[in-house]
Amino acid sequence: MVDLPRKAAARTARLAALPLGYAGRSALGLGRRLGGAPAEQVLDDIQQKTAEQLFRTLGELKGGAMKFGQALSIFESALPEEMAGPYREQLTRLQDSAPPMATRTVRETLARDLGPDWKDKLVWLDGGPTAAASIGQVHKGRWHDGREVAVKVQYPGAGEALRSDLKQLARLARTIGPLFPGMDIKPLVEEVQARAEDELDYHLEAEAQRAFAEVFRDDPDIVVPDVVAVGQAVLVTEWLDSDSSLARIIRDGTVEERNHYGELMVKFLFEGPTRTGMLHADPHPGNYRIIPAKDGSPGRLGVLDFGAVARLPGGKFPEVMGRLIRLTALADKEPLMAELRREGFIKDKVKLDPDLLVDYLSPLVEPTMVERFQFTRAWMREQFARINNPREPTYTVAIKLNLPPSYMLIHRTWIGGIGVLSQLEAEAPFRQILTDYLPGFAEPE
Repeated sequence: MVDLPRKAAARTARLAALPLGYAGRSALGLGRRLGGAPAEQVLDDIQQKTAEQLFRTLGELKGGAMKFGQALSIFESALPEEMAGPYREQLTRLQDSAPPMATRTVRETLARDLGPDWKDKLVWLDGGPTAAASIGQVHKGRWHDGREVAVKVQYPGAGEALRSDLKQLARLARTIGPLFPGMDIKPLVEEVQARAEDELDYHLEAEAQRAFAEVFRDDPDIVVPDVVAVGQAVLVTEWLDSDSSLARIIRDGTVEERNHYGELMVKFLFEGPTRTGMLHADPHPGNYRIIPAKDGSPGRLGVLDFGAVARLPGGKFPEVMGRLIRLTALADKEPLMAELRREGFIKDKVKLDPDLLVDYLSPLVEPTMVERFQFTRAWMREQFARINNPREPTYTVAIKLNLPPSYMLIHRTWIGGIGVLSQLEAEAPFRQILTDYLPGFAEPE
């Protein structure tokens, strides 16, 4: 049993050692190559050891380190295949696990938040955690009314560690970058920093989860457990009877399972804002649970962790999002340019070639241009490689486009969701789902 490492200097030292370890292994690898070892074998060894050190460190530190690791994990499908193989096992393991905190710490936190009579409310509590996340861990329990519950307890010092880690990771973004070729790490760290405070607030999380549980109650496809009790560092919700997460489907699911659960995930991400005015903004596979049907029919999808939620202005996706996607698919250049400028995606005085703009954006909206789209790791890698390649003519577009702050979390969720679909290699009716739930996407009547 371990508690959250709290000394800032120790945490900073471990994070700072990550790029140094990579550099050391690279130098050692060069020596092995000079000694006659095959280049591919040396590279594979370096990547395997780097993956193990990186994600073991992020998982053990929890806090902002693990939160950053989970954010990275949904982009596994975008890594080049020679990188994805060594990293895949470590990434998937991080999505669902972390070392547990001490039992005494858990009980002290429950007493503080639920009161000295907490054992009269929570009449049974499993001794060990059933799951662990970046800032808390979950125990199974039983409430006094007989309901089975999930008891999420925040790690002591989670807030301090979260802020400290993310500040250090922001400083290290450039040196960590070589571990993930084709990905820009700095904006990812900045986005995780921007929503860190919300994720520490269990009262805010409970408010969002109650709203989702209410509108999806008795839904045939989606299950959201309701909130039972909440405190500063404790969140008690109804237990979700599930045997695995979406990570299991990614690892060894059938084609039918991949397509079924991929489609349910997309529907939830787009239907949720329509019904609640909020976007569940943390689409990593560990937050989606598989609920098998007893009669052998396709199962339902359970959704957990409402700490990262975008509260959308006006209670819905911005209508301009749908219009921009539709105009891009139609290659309608002038209206597309005008909308992008009006929304701040193209800043004043920035000049862009309309043809290059459409060439840059069109592949990104391919899933909306056919009745059913097959998401694949190869497609995802192709898009990341294309938009991050300085030798591509469209690269000038990439460095000139601006992402307004109000779209940051929506954009992160959109890319993350597509990343998970690509990990699943799922085929989904993406176009119809957007037609049903994304304002502005359908053709005007």
